[in-house]
Amino acid sequence: MIGAIAGDIIGSVYEFDPIKTKDFELFQLRCRFTDDSVLTMAIARAIMSDGDYRKALWELGREYPHAGYGASFYRWLESSDPQPYNSWGNGAAMRVSPVGFAFETVDDVLQQAQRTAEVSHNHPEGIKGAQATALAIFLAGATRDKDLIRSEITERFGYDLARSTDEIRPAYKFDVSCQGTVPEAIISFLESETYEDAVRTAVSLGGDSDTLACITGGIAEAYYGPVPREIRDAVREYLTDELWAIVEQFSYLYSAE
Repeated sequence: MIGAIAGDIIGSVYEFDPIKTKDFELFQLRCRFTDDSVLTMAIARAIMSDGDYRKALWELGREYPHAGYGASFYRWLESSDPQPYNSWGNGAAMRVSPVGFAFETVDDVLQQAQRTAEVSHNHPEGIKGAQATALAIFLAGATRDKDLIRSEITERFGYDLARSTDEIRPAYKFDVSCQGTVPEAIISFLESETYEDAVRTAVSLGGDSDTLACITGGIAEAYYGPVPREIRDAVREYLTDELWAIVEQFSYLYSAE
């Protein structure tokens, strides 16, 4: 999970100021954790407690009201009885990484990923994006077989993973949809050589950079193992004590090693 959070923080600088290069400083003064991290940790907290994803998202989200939520999700947080609003946005995929680390069968991963999405993002594309991301993380850790990950995600979800990032990058723009974000994030991982290379590649596409890097970072952590110590230490500096405690507890219970 920390790989997803690191990706969010690294990509945060470029969310509305996209770049098309892998050559950039990983952690900068303007870096911050965003809604991607807050909601990822809410899912982790639910997994470690009562499994009530709606409650965890609502409670932790309201504690960090300035994390950068989309307008529809912000209204969801403001409601006293939040209901799903048929969203196909990439918010369903950006927060799901803990599911891929915590559950032990494909069926459980897919079921739990759907549960995390449908409390808000109950559009079929929103659910599909969450399931594809969680399954990619699960398979990355369980098999460490990129060809298998590519074929499974393609066959189950119909995403086009045959493209290269060099083909995607020139025309790719900011896209908040699952269908316009999740495939590109997975391709960034599939082409990578290390965790850091995966995140740099995702950011370099020039889209919704923090979310792309968040999704890619979770898969890369599962595949390559624990993120480098210097990245983990840098992440700690950006998080509150409360959020870091969630990271530490989840990492202890569901290590990527």
